[in-house]
Amino acid sequence: MRHDEGMAKPDSVFIFIGTYPNKDLAQADYDIVKDLNWAGVVGSYDAAVIVKEADGKVRVNKDESATRHGAWGGIAAGAVLGLLFPPSIIGTAVVGGAIGGVTGHLWKGMSRSDVKELGEFIDAGEACLLVIGESEIEGAVESAGLQAERRVHKQLDVSSTDVDTAVKAAAQELS
Repeated sequence: MRHDEGMAKPDSVFIFIGTYPNKDLAQADYDIVKDLNWAGVVGSYDAAVIVKEADGKVRVNKDESATRHGAWGGIAAGAVLGLLFPPSIIGTAVVGGAIGGVTGHLWKGMSRSDVKELGEFIDAGEACLLVIGESEIEGAVESAGLQAERRVHKQLDVSSTDVDTAVKAAAQELS
């Protein structure tokens, strides 16, 4: 399954979800995305490796380094997870009150069918890589040669500037 939403608008937000048979393969691609950031190829982004256990619980593995250049420091990925999965199945405390503003912006940019499709894309027993970022990350992720078995892309109808402002407000609230 592959979804491309056409050419990215200059100030839009892009979501990539790739699925993998295990966490190690997802982590390897996560490291590639992180290297793209360190090389200055991508702007603001956030990423997480997610494992949906056989019991349906969702486990999140994140590099919580908020010092990454241009990174959204765990808040944007947490907001996406809060949209895709009910809090009762998320095994870590990634969804909290401080990210509500970010979730609100993302919710405005996604249809209910987008949320349902993305949440159901990850099967029990699989790992996935979730990347959310400014539209410029789309081309970098596509050309990086990520090894996902299946992938879905969504361009959200929301401004990355608005998400960036909400992320900064949430980060201040958390500090």
